[in-house]
Amino acid sequence: MWFFAFEGTMGAAYDLLKAWDGAWMVLAALGAVNMAVGLTVLRRRRRLVKAMLKNSRTRKIFFALIGLRFGVHLVLGAVGAQVTSPALHLALGLTMAAVTVGLLWFDQRVTFRVLGLTGAAVPSKIATVQAAA
Repeated sequence: MWFFAFEGTMGAAYDLLKAWDGAWMVLAALGAVNMAVGLTVLRRRRRLVKAMLKNSRTRKIFFALIGLRFGVHLVLGAVGAQVTSPALHLALGLTMAAVTVGLLWFDQRVTFRVLGLTGAAVPSKIATVQAAA
């Protein structure tokens, strides 16, 4: 759950920074908390994280999100509807956060399937994977 919340926030970071000047402090604090959580609480899930980061699908999602960001701003600029107000930046940021979470959720489901962590035996298999890591 924490992973998706953090990644969704990072997906919306550009627009949050444009909507609110003080957002960089909140984003930096969230980054520090994410590092602390990743090194302590989520330490047992490192194998799952490594599996997600190693596959090309995750890199494709990363570059697709960057392309989507530039593409949306390019298209809106071409039609004369540039995003300039804080409300529009927040709306676009929420959209980017939702797209980020949706794509990463899909990627995680596929990774779970590849690692054999789906079906009725998921809790026992996750415990086995976490114990091995």
